[in-house]
Amino acid sequence: MLIASLALIGLVALEHIYFLVLEMFLWTKPAGLRAFGNTQAKADDTAVLAKNQGLYNGFLAAGLIWSIAASDAREALHLRLFFLGCVVVAGVYGAATVSRKILFIQAIPAALALALVLIASAS
Repeated sequence: MLIASLALIGLVALEHIYFLVLEMFLWTKPAGLRAFGNTQAKADDTAVLAKNQGLYNGFLAAGLIWSIAASDAREALHLRLFFLGCVVVAGVYGAATVSRKILFIQAIPAALALALVLIASAS
């Protein structure tokens, strides 16, 4: 169960690295416009906000990677719980305020990883 939880945490971290790239570097480019359904004008007007949002996604990815790399089991567990919890909350909020799609892309994978972490830590 530990290996499955680490793999899913890694996947969630990779998603957030992808979000960072989309928001910080591709927001006004065709890939960013398609991903977020923006017009060029809207993307241009919100580019600074998107870069800030991308930076926060990078922090989430860094925390998740830290939780995988942590050598102390107790510290690793606390990091995993905290950062996965942050991703779940952000995903639920995004689904409620922006697009239901965020629930499936962000919140559910993190919630599954969180469940696997809890199961692995109980054994």
